[in-house]
Amino acid sequence: MNKPKIINRVANSALITIDLEDYYPNGTRIVFDIKDWLYESLVLREKEFRTFVESHDWDIYRNQYIALCCTSEAIIPGWAYMLVRLRLSEIAKHVVVGDLESLETNIYHKIIEDLDVSHCKNKSVIIKGCSNKPVPQNAYLFLIDKLQPVAKSILYGEACSSVPLYKKK
Repeated sequence: MNKPKIINRVANSALITIDLEDYYPNGTRIVFDIKDWLYESLVLREKEFRTFVESHDWDIYRNQYIALCCTSEAIIPGWAYMLVRLRLSEIAKHVVVGDLESLETNIYHKIIEDLDVSHCKNKSVIIKGCSNKPVPQNAYLFLIDKLQPVAKSILYGEACSSVPLYKKK
């Protein structure tokens, strides 16, 4: 008895799948808290702060992604973050002021901004949902903004159980 051949319609479809996890850049993420460089963790004294910046071993941050922050309730002037950023400029891969979520969002913003989606022109695109890596929610919004002008339709999830999001009129 001949068994009917199983046809994978998903694999044979013209559906383009984009998995943001595929674009996740490898590298260590670090939270750089300047609280420890403040007087009693609350007051930034310019001379002492500059001394810390000058004497710190910046090489330990080589090729890492850095989120600059201050976890105390101190008011940090903008120049302090800029001074630290200048020291990290040729060492770290990427530096932002904020938490790890802000860092990931900023990294993905640049990745999606540079992403070529011309192959999606007038095609149905599915944005894969589940991720094992920390893909920020904003990355999905950036991707929608990038795809909407070119894609015929945009879905979210898996090909077997997707949620329709957009269909060009």
